Amino acid sequence: MLTRRSFLQNASLSVAAAYAQPVLRADNAPPVLKEFGYGDVELAPGPARTQFEQTQSVLLHMNVDSLLKPWRLRAGLPAPGPEMGGWYDEVPLTKTPSGGHGFAPAHSFGQWVSALSRGYAVSGDPATRAKVQQILELYGPAVSGRFYTNFRFPAYNYDKTVCGLIDAHSYCGLDRDFSLLNRVSDVAVPHLPPRALDRDLPQRQWRQSIGENTTDDYTWDESYTLPENLYLAWQRGAGDRYRTLADRFLLDETYFDPLADGKNVLARHHAYSYCNALSSAMQAYLSTGSVRHLAAGRNAFEMIDATQSFATGGWGPEEEFKVPESDDLFRSLSNTHRGFETPCGSYAHFKLTRYLLRVTRDGRYGDSMERVLYNTVLGAKPLERDGRAFYYSDYNNQGSKVFFPDRWPCCSGTLPQVAADYHILIYFHDPNGIYVNLYLPSTLKWTTENGAQLSLTQSGDYPRGGKIRLDFRASRSARFNLRLRIPEWARQSKSDGAIIRVNGATAPVRIDTGFASIDRTWKDGDHVEVTLPMPVRLEPIDSRHTETAALVRGPVVLFAMGENPTLRREQLQSLRQEGSGAWTIGATRFMPFVDIDREDYRTYITVT
Repeated sequence: MLTRRSFLQNASLSVAAAYAQPVLRADNAPPVLKEFGYGDVELAPGPARTQFEQTQSVLLHMNVDSLLKPWRLRAGLPAPGPEMGGWYDEVPLTKTPSGGHGFAPAHSFGQWVSALSRGYAVSGDPATRAKVQQILELYGPAVSGRFYTNFRFPAYNYDKTVCGLIDAHSYCGLDRDFSLLNRVSDVAVPHLPPRALDRDLPQRQWRQSIGENTTDDYTWDESYTLPENLYLAWQRGAGDRYRTLADRFLLDETYFDPLADGKNVLARHHAYSYCNALSSAMQAYLSTGSVRHLAAGRNAFEMIDATQSFATGGWGPEEEFKVPESDDLFRSLSNTHRGFETPCGSYAHFKLTRYLLRVTRDGRYGDSMERVLYNTVLGAKPLERDGRAFYYSDYNNQGSKVFFPDRWPCCSGTLPQVAADYHILIYFHDPNGIYVNLYLPSTLKWTTENGAQLSLTQSGDYPRGGKIRLDFRASRSARFNLRLRIPEWARQSKSDGAIIRVNGATAPVRIDTGFASIDRTWKDGDHVEVTLPMPVRLEPIDSRHTETAALVRGPVVLFAMGENPTLRREQLQSLRQEGSGAWTIGATRFMPFVDIDREDYRTYITVT
């Protein structure tokens, strides 16, 4: 029975050993892997492409006056057009347990601009660029410090707006001189706290920054996530003020410093935003060479993976990191339906693992990315044009897929960004060759330094089956190293492990840090076949409740339909696939998350 480190009896020792690993120094680390452009990759028809196209369609049909209404109202300008509804509107707050109408005015504005800009980089669709241009031209007159005055979430809003504006600059060629970004910064920064504020700070310290005439939910602002996009603004040429601001908002004393020293301080922190903040630590390393911030990011990933994660790769029930070595995750299976804040959590997870993979070249980060992709966000309910959005993956013993109670919650901003980012998660490169990180049907096109034009088309039945095929087209032959991620569960399988064939002949390969390498001269018509074993195993919720386990095949969790089945371990051998894509053991049906629609399901079953 294969399990992750969190399920081993000596989990604490394993994690402590991981924290003790030496951190790569900036002066002897290999060059950071580079991303391909959004437009270099075309997704094949399938769930990922459908999600990307569907979310882009929702954004393209948004009423621009409705988008700008909160900005205009707070600036004292005429604000025609209907309200968006839900969290997004500038109205007296009607508070509900899930936020309420008017909870976070204009909160996802910048994320939608970002997602459209990335979408234009993928498709080159003139209508998409025109939409972004129209939004920004009409947004400019509404930029005002009045927007941020006595505002519930100034850092949150500013962070998302920075992201949208730098993506519009980079991918659409808009705001070329960053004049709009600088105007936004001029009016927003005076309303930010003097430094990053931890949510665990005493109320008295918060009040010194935000004023006494505010409600407690003002302390939910996320100033500690600001540095990532500020560093990116600086890298893209917006000016040194953004690097200075980024340094100012690093949450070092209470978060990054203890994490760098191997101290797990995650418990009780807001899961999504504190995972998202780890991308600020990674950008601090990439921008300044700070090895302590790299250590913080690496160590925090180990802690999340080993002490916080469900078998799906999701984490943060009730939006909170739990106390390690406690029964909190186990209890969440019966006391909440809010298992994992899915689009937001996957967005933070993909960014962190992407940074770590690029820096360390370790395939285990791709393994983690893959698990979250196939078992959480790829199975999210679609974002609807009326603002209905999927928010939580439900890991309760009586789970189901539902829309969030409020329209336009924060996950309506991150899901379009996640779907666009699928294009930059699959492949990476360095001067020596190509890394295939995710097995997701797609085509990559690139040009080598000597001018050869190449494409690599990926197909196969993975992850339902273990077969992957890569076909090359080339204007002329080119030598490079093709590196294929071999998941850890495949390398540990009791079967023959991964089999790789080049043009039909079995290829001897070397596997290093999770990647198999094939260094050869590639020519037009070459193809590679990868066959991965698809081991079936049980992954217990934790080491104290080994009878409560998820059924996993390859990278995919199989969710039990209906009532709680009780299975014997030896029954795993009788797992059979139905023509519909479902699986059965005896009378019990199992389905991957992406195939579940309205069925009730269980993530964990009882095993005897």
